[in-house]
Parts: sequence; C-alpha cells; structure tokens
Amino acid sequence: MSKSKADPAADLLAEYNRKRDFTKTAEPSGKRRSSKSGNSFVVQKHAATRLHWDFRIEVDGVLKSWAVTKGPSPDPADKRLAVRTEDHPLSYGEFEGIIPKGEYGGGTVMLWDRGTWAPIEGKSASDLDEGHLHFTLDGERMKGEWLLVRMKGRPGEKRENWLLRKVQDEFAERGDTLVEQGLTSVLTGRTMAEIETDRAGAVSLKGKEGDVFTKAMQQNATRNAAKTQPKRKSSGSPPKFRPVQLATLVDTVPTGNLWMHEIKFDGYRALVAAAGDKVVVHTRSGLDWTDKFGPLAAHLAALQLPPCLIDGEVIARDKAGNPDFSTLQNVLKRGHGSQSEKDALEFHAFDLLELDGEDLAPLPNIERKERLEALLSQANSPIFVADHVIGAGEPLYEAMCAAGQEGVIAKRIDASYAGRRTKNWLKIKCTRRQEFVIVGWTKSRAKARPFSSLLLAQYEGDTLVYRGKVGTGFDAQTLADMAAKLDKLSRKSPALEVERTEARGASWVTPKLVAEVAFAELTAEGRVRHGSFLGLRGDKAAKTVTAETPQKTPEATIDISISNPERVIFPESGETKGDLASYYAAVAPLMLPFAGNRPISLVRCPQGRSKKCFFQKHDSGTFGPHVHRIPIKEKDGGTEEYLFVENAEGLIACVQMGTIEFHGWASRADAVEQPDRMIFDLDPDEGLDFRQCARAALDLRARLADLGLVTFAMLSGGKGVHVVVPLKRGHDWETHKNFAHRFAEAMSIAEPERFVATMSKAKRKGRIFIDWLRNQRGATAVLPYSARAREGAPVAVPIAWDELEGLETAKLYSINDADALVQRASHLRGWGFADQCLPRF
Repeated sequence: MSKSKADPAADLLAEYNRKRDFTKTAEPSGKRRSSKSGNSFVVQKHAATRLHWDFRIEVDGVLKSWAVTKGPSPDPADKRLAVRTEDHPLSYGEFEGIIPKGEYGGGTVMLWDRGTWAPIEGKSASDLDEGHLHFTLDGERMKGEWLLVRMKGRPGEKRENWLLRKVQDEFAERGDTLVEQGLTSVLTGRTMAEIETDRAGAVSLKGKEGDVFTKAMQQNATRNAAKTQPKRKSSGSPPKFRPVQLATLVDTVPTGNLWMHEIKFDGYRALVAAAGDKVVVHTRSGLDWTDKFGPLAAHLAALQLPPCLIDGEVIARDKAGNPDFSTLQNVLKRGHGSQSEKDALEFHAFDLLELDGEDLAPLPNIERKERLEALLSQANSPIFVADHVIGAGEPLYEAMCAAGQEGVIAKRIDASYAGRRTKNWLKIKCTRRQEFVIVGWTKSRAKARPFSSLLLAQYEGDTLVYRGKVGTGFDAQTLADMAAKLDKLSRKSPALEVERTEARGASWVTPKLVAEVAFAELTAEGRVRHGSFLGLRGDKAAKTVTAETPQKTPEATIDISISNPERVIFPESGETKGDLASYYAAVAPLMLPFAGNRPISLVRCPQGRSKKCFFQKHDSGTFGPHVHRIPIKEKDGGTEEYLFVENAEGLIACVQMGTIEFHGWASRADAVEQPDRMIFDLDPDEGLDFRQCARAALDLRARLADLGLVTFAMLSGGKGVHVVVPLKRGHDWETHKNFAHRFAEAMSIAEPERFVATMSKAKRKGRIFIDWLRNQRGATAVLPYSARAREGAPVAVPIAWDELEGLETAKLYSINDADALVQRASHLRGWGFADQCLPRF
C-alpha cells in the first residue's frame, strides 16, 4: 500500500504491510478504518515461535499492538512484559486462523478477547507518546482498570519493552486465572487445537480486504460456532427450590481447623436457581423475588451457568461501604430500576447445592465451596464468592465487630448441607438483633409523626408473646410507609395477651409484618431494651419468628484415639505417629475435597517408614466406623470392598491403623465408572534436574490448554510433578485411558529426546516418563496434601503454575508445615476444580 499525505495512518501500517505476503497469508492487508465506537480492543492468543497474547487497542483508525508474554494477569502483583509491535489494521481484530509456517508470525491465532477500552478521566491515548497509558477495559475476559508503562531502553536495544499490569479494583484477583481458564475463542468457541486442524470448508481469506474480509471472517465464525459445542449449554431448567440450611446462634467463636468462617452478611438470604439465561431468585422461605432482584438476575443470566442451585446473600452497601440492611430496604423501595451506583445490589454466594443434575448437598462443606469457586471463576461485580478463613475465626470476628458488621458464620468443614437449623452452621453476632412480629402501634404527640412506636412479639410454639416496643430507627419515608401498611392490617382487639399498662393507648394490627430490630438486651421480663428499627423482613413469615437464645458453642474435635503416639515413624527426622495424626487433623479441610468420597488405597507402615510398608485397598471392617466400604466389581467378575472416607475422623482412623500415604481413584465413590480427573505423573530419570521436570509440566499444560483443558500442578513430594486435569463426568474408563495414552505418546513422539511414554527403564534414560497409567480403572495417584513415606516426611502439595517456575525440588513442604499449608491455601482457591472443563475425547 503506497503512502499518502492525505492519509497519515498509511505510514502507521506501512511496516505491517511490508512484513507480509498477502498472496500466502490469510491476514487482512493494512488499510485504515474506524469501528463504530472508535474504541475497540482485542486480544489474540498467538502460537508463533513462542506462545504469547497480542494486546491491541484502537487508536486513530489502527490497532496499537503489544505482544504480551505469558498473557494478561488479573493479579495487580504481576507485571507482564509487553513488547511493542507494529500497528495492525482494524480488520485484524476479527482475524482467527492459521498463518502459514515460514511467513511472519507463522502459527495459530485465536480471538481470545474483545470489547471496548477508554482512557480514565483526565487521560488520553496521546499519553502513549509519553510512555504510559491508564485505561479501562470492558471485554469478555479483561475488565476494569489497567496500566501500560514503557520501560527504559538499554543501549543498542531495538525492541520497545512495556509492562502491562492490572490495577487493584473489583475485577482484580490473585493468580493467573485469565490465561489458565480462558482456553477457547470468544468468536467461535474453538480451542487452539481445533483452530489448527479445522481448515476444511472454511471460506478463504487470502487477498480479501476491508468489508469483504470481515464478511468472510463472520461466515467462518458462524460455521465454526455451529460445529463447536458451546462451553455451557442453556438447555435444561433451573433446579427447584429446596429448604435452606440455617445457623444456630452461639455465644463464642468455635476454634480449630475443623471450622471455616465467613462474614455474616447484613442482607436478604437468596437461593439462586439458574440454567443458561434462565434465572430464578428465591427467598429463604421459597418466595420468587426474581423481579425484586432484577439486575442481579440479569448478571447471573449473562454468565450462562449450567443448571445449578446457589445459596447466598443479597446486600446493599451504605455510604461507608458496609453491607447494611436499612440501605437494602431503601433500594428495594425505590425499585432499583437502573442498577445505578446508589442502588447497586450485590450477590455473595457461599454454597453450591446442585450442579448439572448432581446433588452436592452430601459433599463436605469445604468441597462444595471449592466447586462454587470454580463455577463462578469468571464472575465479577456484582456477583461474588464469599471469602472464608480456616480456623482463626476469632480474629475475623473481632475485625468484623470493629468495622460495625453483624458478625461471622462458622461452618463445620466436613459437614453435609441440611435444609434445617443445625449446629454444623453457627452464627456469632457482634450486636443483638432479632426478628419480631408487629402486633400494634402507639400514637405520637407530634403531628408530623403518624405513630410513636411499634409493639413487638415473638412466637413460643403457637402463642404470641409480647416483647416490648421500638420507637427509633425511622426516617420520614419509613414512617409514612409503615403507617400505610399498619392501616391496612388494623383490628379492634390485640392478637395476644398484653399487660394493661403496655396496652394503654395502643392500636392493634393483625400479626403479619416482620420487623428486624437491633437492641441492647432483653430485660428480665423479656422486653426489648434500647431497640432500633432496621427494616421489614418480607422474606420471612410471621409464624416462623421465634426468640433466639445463644447456645453453648459446640466443640469440633476428632474423637479418635491414637495408640503409641510417641512411636517414631520417620527415623531420619524424628516425626512420630502423633505428629502425623496432628498434621492430617490440621490439613483435613484442604485434603477432603480430593480425598473424601473417593475410593482410596493406603500405604501402611505400622512400624515406621523404614520397616515393612504395604498397599491396602480392601477392608473387612477393622478400620472402624469412620472408614467406609464400597463394593466394586473386579476384572474377574467378583466384587471386593474398597475403602473410602468422608470426614476428618476417617483420615485419622486410617493413621491410627499405621497409614502414612493416601492414594485415590480418578473417580468418586458414588460413580466409580465415570472418571472426573486425569493425572499425568511426570517421573524424571535419575540425574535429571528438577527444573527440567518443572519445564516439562509447563509444556504439558500448554499442550492440554490447546485442547481446551484447564490444568493444575502438584508437587508429588517425591521426584516429580503431577499435572492434574479436572473433567466433567460422563465418559467411561476406556475413553479416559485411551486419551491419556495417546496424549502421552504424542508428546514422546514430538520430543523423543525429552519424553517417554513407556515404563521401560532402558528407554527412560535421560528422559521424563509421562506416566499416563494413573488413568486406568482401579489405578490410583497420591492425593493432594498426603504425606509420603519418604525421608524427611515430605507431602504432596498443590502449587500455582507461576510458583512452579524456579523451584528446584518436589519436596517443598513436610508434615511439620501444616500451619503454612493452611495459610497459603487461600491463594489456591478453586485449585483442582474447573467447571468449564469438558471431556473432548
């Protein structure tokens, strides 16, 4: 394309055009044009010589471009290198396909994200000339505030290096979730592997420009989208409402790692039933309040969730930014027709009861929470997953009370979900507040005030019992609204027995309205003292309102006695059987999502790791009541009883019987014929550096990502690394094994000098064995957080991918590091679970 003085952007695209032969590549030739908005942005995942992500923003009719190594990170702590490249034509933002090998940038290109961008207030695109840009993105994956900053160049350096960084806001999160879980095209839903292999029938793009190129690209996108299974289907109906679990009021925060603690939100309990764009929001009593929470329902519908049932709380924040029930009441009164900042509602999810037809209620609390984290991993404001801490409930409680919050909820980590009030969920309040039935009102001496106070009651069985009055907490609008409601419920006589002194001057109403009231205490007569009206509870029936009296906090202990706790079982470092039991008790909350309800095999070393150890997978009942048995058919047609555990007691019972290691099947006890995870155990030959094994794991991750599979890394506690692939259930063992075998062989054929897919010792010399055999029916792999019967008492530990780089050993932690493992687990939330993974076999 020739330069033109009338078209200064022609100079901007001269370098782009010079580098490409458009008779060979399907990329569009460079011509200046603007989008309708004038502020588009795209990100293209580009597997060229090295995998990178091309970040492009529209400025002056072209796409300013940077090649981002490792891809954009939502973590503000991550500064990603972004190498400035030549400007691209706007039509390039619609390109997805293959650049032929030998051509500039040869490789596969996926349209990874798209949307609009804008400089923050007071800034402009011209800031790029000064070496920085502060901007916001509204894309399908990248959102919120970001920064681009040019680095100081070194003498003789030709390339222009910048840094791309996320700014801390509601869209920021720890880890590298954007790259790890964004594995398909936003245009066609295809993986990198599907783009690379799917050429037949495609409309040729070669030589096409402008609108002709765009039309051809759209034709290909429509064709591919029709062929590709969507990440989530909107088929099916939202699950039905089920009774919610309620917490018991106690007087102190429970202690120990068997409890997880969450903020007690000051809002409305909500049970969300979703399936694709169909969303129903229920109150805790089962009322359909979807219309009342319309903006939230719309946000949830946009997530295109599979059929699921999510428990949580709807809140609104006051001027100080704290969840506040009165503010929520005012938002609902206004109707929140527009989700303005003043009327913004938030949904904080804290439990997952059903998913894709699977009843999750029987699973441990902590596993349901991990599954919820995975399901809502792509959600952002105003949809959140409620944070939690394991143990350490008292500091959280003190922080909440100091901030003027309502309190905390403590949940037994290994308990199932029950649709009733139990002591597996506890609530500890900072201030006293309860619900009361309004039974009457008293007149006000002030003419501007329609009433002076409300008369309150609570049920004891079927009998209403008087609880006193509340006369504060009303603004002018609330007084008027309440007066209108009271007038409609007027009755001549009281609905309960009231002392004459309390009844003097009172007007009575039918007991239908429920008020939430904060108060200092209840007097000896059971009357509210220093009460303040917070709002009406339209989600609760009057008949269910009873007095709440704090109960004694139950202890969560593991009632399994350990015989010979002083017996040394790791002779080199001195750890005892008691130390091992303490370790498993501490990490049970982290381990149960993977070890619970899964057939297991045990490595038992009754006399210590240096003596005789053996595998055990069957049981005749000697382990006690906390270790369960499940009958599974063997190859010969017979049936054997296999072991599985459900809670912390089960883990400790195994330790009492001399267990050091826990190994698990790749399927659950409730569906042993349907594997739900794939494991590649990278076993390096003697003499290989661990860093070679770590690099191999990263390479497997990249290849599996090309197939649309999310992966996680685990240090084995031995020599190598496990690459873990969580999968939706639905395929059989033969399919599972065949895929794992073919994948391992493909890696060994592609790089025979690095990998081998056979157990043969002779063939493994100087190579890494990709052990795919863990994926056969009946095979097991060491479970996350299991100790290993090896010198130094090491443990198998989940690890983030960015942590893996630079490590020099797979024995990073031992059973002496339980506290550190619990603490670090907070930045590994959702590890090992990825709802969008599908078996693409």
